[in-house]
Amino acid sequence: MNKYDVIIIGGGPAGLFAAIMCAANQNKKIALLEKNKSCGRKLLMAGAGKCNITQAGDIEHFLTCYGTNAKFLKHALLSFQNKDLLDFFKQRGLEFMTTEKGKVFPKSLKSQDVLNILLDECKKRKVNICYETPVQSLVKEQELFYVQTSQGVYESPIVVVATGGLSYPHTGSTGEGLVWAKSFGHKIIPTKPALTPLKIKNYELSDMSGTSFEELPYTLWRNGKKIGSYQGDFLLTHTGVSGPGIINNSRFMQSGDVIKCNFVAAESIEEFRSNLTKKLNHGGKTLVKSIVRELNLTKRFADKVLELCEINDNLKCAELTKATRQKLLTTLTEYEMEVKELGGYHVAMVTTGGVSIKEISPKTMESKKVSNLYFIGEVLDIDGDTGGYNIQAAMSTAYIASQAINK
Repeated sequence: MNKYDVIIIGGGPAGLFAAIMCAANQNKKIALLEKNKSCGRKLLMAGAGKCNITQAGDIEHFLTCYGTNAKFLKHALLSFQNKDLLDFFKQRGLEFMTTEKGKVFPKSLKSQDVLNILLDECKKRKVNICYETPVQSLVKEQELFYVQTSQGVYESPIVVVATGGLSYPHTGSTGEGLVWAKSFGHKIIPTKPALTPLKIKNYELSDMSGTSFEELPYTLWRNGKKIGSYQGDFLLTHTGVSGPGIINNSRFMQSGDVIKCNFVAAESIEEFRSNLTKKLNHGGKTLVKSIVRELNLTKRFADKVLELCEINDNLKCAELTKATRQKLLTTLTEYEMEVKELGGYHVAMVTTGGVSIKEISPKTMESKKVSNLYFIGEVLDIDGDTGGYNIQAAMSTAYIASQAINK
């Protein structure tokens, strides 16, 4: 039997960092069990392979970027901040760059460089990484956990579950941690893909794929009632909509919802409509297309709006019917798209739902139900916006769990 002081299950950023921090005292025997042939497969995909590791700026701002469960992360984020995370890697020779929008990447733009440092540090601290060791069951008898794997039984008084959520299942995130949590009596908040693009029903804008809008305002409707107002960078795709402005808010959406897009980014839709109506009414022989092309839109998209409203190139303002004018105003300011479905786990960056945070100590990440059992990272019911927030949360929760274990 393999006996260890701490067993960590899952070799993503949370698991690797927890192992490193727990091994600060080299007298401790630490095992990290990883089902794949290599660690960090999802980390390698982060930021399209460039590894958007965290976000710059005030850590207090982070607390606005994790939906309704942000408060749970406050202690973790304040205990191990974005600066602390970057310092850890800088001390080991990795330099960083920050984009205009605050995303932090390694200067090399290679996720592998981040992973290599984590793996090298595990090696230095004598962490035993057991590859191709999928866990089949996790049980506790008296004060010891018994971890049954394909390679035999591992035994430890302390277990840290860092198995991730369900997104990108080909990387190994397939939800086993939720099964074990449930077996120990933990409530599991139903999971669904988050940070995902939307597919749109009867989509009319597939030929506009690649068109983007900065800080586009839109509203979200369900069963005829407005349930949210959002704003953010917005991208039209072949099958629907994406971009941070959609992806970050996809956690609030479901099939059948309707989003209404304000393509002209009018601060007051009523005022915009009133002004454009006056302009069209007084336009006389001016072509409608000339007025639409003057709006804050690309020519290509302005022409698409004209096509959607069945306004031909030769239509003069004086010839515009009230019904067509109304359709034009609506298309520009409240264009409706019905959500056919959210992108599945294969494209979702994270999972919303997971182990209920009400049953986890926010100061230590220890289970309130089972002593010496810890849950860190995305296996918990926490999910951040796109832009480095989820890796930061993984590292911060790993840090405070390891500090509690070391005490």
